[in-house]
Amino acid sequence: MSTAAADGTRDGVPVDVPVDAVHAYVAEHLDDLVQHLVGWVRLRGVAGLHEHQADLQRSANWLAGVLRDTGFPRTELWEVEGGAPAVYAEWCEAPGAPTVLVYSHHDVRAAKDDSWGQAPPFEPALRDGRLWGRGTSDAKGQVLCHVWGVRAHLAVTGRTAPAVNLKVLVEGEEEGGSTHLADLLAAHPEATRADLVVLSDTLLWRADAPAVCMGLRGVVSARLEVFGPARDVHSGLVSGPAPNPVHALARLVGRLHDDDGRIALPGFYDDVVQPSDAERAGIAALPYSDDDWLARTETRSIGGEAGWSTLERLWLRPSAEVLSIVAGDVTDPPRGAIPSVAGATFSIRTVPDQRVGTVSEQLRAWVAAELGDGVEHELSLPVESGQDPYVTPEDVPALVALRAAMADGWRVDRVGRMRNAGGSPASLLHDVTGAPIVFFGTGLPEDNWHDSDESVSVAMLHAGTATLASFWQRLAALDGGGAATG
Repeated sequence: MSTAAADGTRDGVPVDVPVDAVHAYVAEHLDDLVQHLVGWVRLRGVAGLHEHQADLQRSANWLAGVLRDTGFPRTELWEVEGGAPAVYAEWCEAPGAPTVLVYSHHDVRAAKDDSWGQAPPFEPALRDGRLWGRGTSDAKGQVLCHVWGVRAHLAVTGRTAPAVNLKVLVEGEEEGGSTHLADLLAAHPEATRADLVVLSDTLLWRADAPAVCMGLRGVVSARLEVFGPARDVHSGLVSGPAPNPVHALARLVGRLHDDDGRIALPGFYDDVVQPSDAERAGIAALPYSDDDWLARTETRSIGGEAGWSTLERLWLRPSAEVLSIVAGDVTDPPRGAIPSVAGATFSIRTVPDQRVGTVSEQLRAWVAAELGDGVEHELSLPVESGQDPYVTPEDVPALVALRAAMADGWRVDRVGRMRNAGGSPASLLHDVTGAPIVFFGTGLPEDNWHDSDESVSVAMLHAGTATLASFWQRLAALDGGGAATG
């Protein structure tokens, strides 16, 4: 936990940040931030759809312009052949101070207008303290907290450049698994030289309970096709002796978990690291009730692996989900035919020390064994889009500055700890830069990421912007590059 002390320090960091001035600046410019976000959300930068390639280009150019207006002396687009451009900006005018790479993304998930009840997904609406629209929370709002955090930092300190050396990378393919990110980083090695990475594509637990995110799960995605007859066949003609791929797939899915909610892949838990008692205690200290969880996530019931709390299942334990099953006539009128193929997509969330390659092979072996030699199938495992988990080391001094900055941003005396359930390229960024990763985002579970009626709390944008304005000053106050790496 982060606590304020009577001697004017917070976790040993001098409290010399003009917190009142930071909040006053953010409050004065909050409408500008929201209008920035409205304009950006209107650009339909949907990931993975060719018809939105031009929108992704416009989105990247829009952000590049905003970063130039903020004062970044170097701003450019990293073009991707056959993909979406990334935006890179650099402001390095603080000799001896840490160099920080900020990562996020500007692409968004697809959205169907007719499934949104609050507002059309790309026509943002401000209502009851929330801005509704695709990307408001995931993750354009988080990016703009960084933009306005820099502006607030400069305004209240009177500096002409940030107190740390800032590099900003906002890619355009995160929602599709960051397919070209490794290539982009390899092509621009000078841009990735950093003492610290700040990853802003994360959720907080509750608006009234700020907590430092200490890590993210990894992800392994798979697509399985099970084959039956050579073509769809009239069920009355062959029903009984004919193979039905839906039956085979249903049996497989039904055996994915055992009666205790554990994932059935042989060897799956061999590499799973047990969380520390301190981490479990920190998570247990967060405000939680089943009723609150069910209301905010609309998940109706609570299940999962026996022996672990809901938040531990969410953040500390691996999971395996079936995201889609498609077979036969999914629209009327039905033809009364046994389908020739049944398909399913799987998403496996991993924890330390599981790795994409190992879990992929475990899944491949399990599927083959469960289906048996008599059932033809094809399992696609795009290992290149998989992501390994990452946990921030406890001794990274930048965490001290981040906790203190979050206390400033939320005006509280205590800051908790948590993890996030989703994946990100954190492990890749760590491997490429050699720097530790810290996480800071302004999303909430009720923001409906990837679903209809996505929104962001304007109060969270305020708190997040104030946090980042404070963070750069607090980080710079630590001892040189040790502020990041320890």
